[in-house]
Amino acid sequence: MTTRYTKDHEWIRIDGDFAVVGITAYAAEQLGDVVFVELPEIGKTLSQGDEMAVVESVKAASEVYAPASGEVVAVNDALEGTPAMVNEAPDGEGWFVKLKLSDPAQLEAMMDDAAYKAHTS
Repeated sequence: MTTRYTKDHEWIRIDGDFAVVGITAYAAEQLGDVVFVELPEIGKTLSQGDEMAVVESVKAASEVYAPASGEVVAVNDALEGTPAMVNEAPDGEGWFVKLKLSDPAQLEAMMDDAAYKAHTS
């Protein structure tokens, strides 16, 4: 699986025509303790850059943008009861949605791990 990153600190992990999306550890740290996550409905079609979710922390509320276009095929319902998972495992169990990608070529313009590390340093 390949992971790509946006300049807005979302990550997208590609597995065939599907992708898992979340926010990076850097973003989770900047937010502080996450207290609420609003996720999209399954079946919603998102275009790249659309608001995908909202994260509320003790510091502020922030939008999470769709890193690529596609249909939401699953959401991480566990975040509703345990939003702190975003802080505890942002690159794993704290994922937000799974997308069925409509244009996988959009991923080519995103940063790889080394480029994202350079972006945040």
